[in-house]
Amino acid sequence: MRACDVGPDDLLEAAGYLFCCPENLASMSGEMKEMLDRCYYPVLGKLNGRPYATIIAAGSDGEGAQKQLDRIATGWRLRRVADHWILDTGAQTEKEILAPKTIGETDLARAREMGEALAQGIVDGII
Repeated sequence: MRACDVGPDDLLEAAGYLFCCPENLASMSGEMKEMLDRCYYPVLGKLNGRPYATIIAAGSDGEGAQKQLDRIATGWRLRRVADHWILDTGAQTEKEILAPKTIGETDLARAREMGEALAQGIVDGII
């Protein structure tokens, strides 16, 4: 689901989470941040122990957004079940930064596999 479409009930109904967002100016995207701001307190104390993983698309670093997501996951008492993945788009020049980004099929396949593995682990009861 897009972050703008996620509400507290969606988080409560999910058995686990794969949070994906771009990093903008060393922070998670505004859309992701807005969803987390809107949903944080309504689900606080209700998601404890659920598994999560993260994918960050960044021009080079991605650590700022990753740290923000991990802090929120810690507050929700979520349990990381996969190493974080920071997808480096290599956008360093003004032209590259301003250009629309296209994620290649190899990386999209890896993201799908990560989501499928998370879902299968939940179904199988191993995560």
